[in-house]
Amino acid sequence: MYRIVSMRKLLYLFGFLLLFSSCGLLNQNNMFKTSTNYKYASTPDSSKVYEYKISPNDILSFTIYSNDGFKLIDLTAFAPSNSYTNSSTAQNGNMYTVEADGNVKLPVLGRKKLIGLTIREAEQILEESYSAFYVKPFIVAKIINRKVILFPGSTGDAKVIELKNNNTTLIDVIAAAGGISEDGKAKKVKLIRDINKKHEVYLIDLSTIKGINDAFIVLQANDIIYIEPRKHVSKKVMQELLPILSLLSTTILSFSLIHNLTK
Repeated sequence: MYRIVSMRKLLYLFGFLLLFSSCGLLNQNNMFKTSTNYKYASTPDSSKVYEYKISPNDILSFTIYSNDGFKLIDLTAFAPSNSYTNSSTAQNGNMYTVEADGNVKLPVLGRKKLIGLTIREAEQILEESYSAFYVKPFIVAKIINRKVILFPGSTGDAKVIELKNNNTTLIDVIAAAGGISEDGKAKKVKLIRDINKKHEVYLIDLSTIKGINDAFIVLQANDIIYIEPRKHVSKKVMQELLPILSLLSTTILSFSLIHNLTK
């Protein structure tokens, strides 16, 4: 009887060791880990209007109208080789890439620095610049390739989400992705943003109503939203553990039966 009890204790001990070791292996898959004393950046004030700002690799689309919008001026004839043109140019305007140094190569004007400006500010700058060539130019501009990356809290579910509006918020993107995964921690949402070639990390708690203000932070292009996953044993690990535990259980049961028959 003593041997049976000892075998059972060994079984329980072995099972716990496997579970803890598997949890440790699972934790190695987590991304963007921060130390316990990591100092997060101050979260931007969502009560202020932080509109989207033009960034490198954005594709700027704009159309010019003369006389404060009375007549469309066709820029196709001036389009540089790096512009993006297609059959829908008439509807969407001509498209130009924001270069790494923040300049955009534009017809007639040449290179113009627009990085860091809001869409409204860029329209005003372009209207002032084109006023030297056209009568009361009226410009309608937009960025057509803005996106953020979202990790909703479960492995393999990362999403690239387009920012369709100039004031798309954190909660808008999470909702567009179907919400936080059941394995994600709402109290540990990391927003990673590139500011002047330096990554700022904001820690946001959406688990209580107190976090409602942070939920309405306006996102910028290439923001990374990482929702930390919960620690648990994955199905794959459990599938690997079950045969071992089953074998041990069968061994103990067989030993117990043999022991009883030989009494």
